[in-house]
Amino acid sequence: MRIGFLASHNGGSMRAIVRAMREGALAAEPAIVISNNADAPALAWARGEGIPAANISRKALGPDADIDAAIAEALGRAGVELVVLSGWMRKLGPATLRRYHERILNIHPGPLPKYGGEGMYGRRVHEAVIAGGEPASAITIHLVDDEYDRGAVLARRAVPVEPGDTAETLERRVQAAEPAFYVETLRRLLAGELRLPRAGEPG
Repeated sequence: MRIGFLASHNGGSMRAIVRAMREGALAAEPAIVISNNADAPALAWARGEGIPAANISRKALGPDADIDAAIAEALGRAGVELVVLSGWMRKLGPATLRRYHERILNIHPGPLPKYGGEGMYGRRVHEAVIAGGEPASAITIHLVDDEYDRGAVLARRAVPVEPGDTAETLERRVQAAEPAFYVETLRRLLAGELRLPRAGEPG
């Protein structure tokens, strides 16, 4: 399977996934890495690994519709079959969502849908989980649709909230566990242990 990655910054989970591919732990290959930031470390890393890399941004293209069309075209041209978001910080547009309906995965650092939605990313999620008195947070891998963090959940792993946890300490533990969980979820998906909806099938 050919996988395309969207990463706004470092792309830590993307790097772990590509390493797993190169080591033979995932039956897939990296097709392209796209970032909306020209200086994203994810792009430099991808180029160093010999993976096609593209900066598709408002600065270069302007209107959101043009960015959306360019992302969909670049993914299609690269032969991408599954799209993996790794720290992607922009909402995807209708052209990309149509082309890869039920074929776009994202990872969220908290329980969904309770701790998701517009503006709920990074440390804000951990602050909300702590403030909510939750006994556990979660790493959630879900399908991407046209609403923030509302797509069907594919896999979830609990991360206990320890006594004395702050948003910072919880964030560190969640971030440390995210790459391996993304890799494991993709392995299960490629092995048929998890199933994406068929084209046209409800999510």
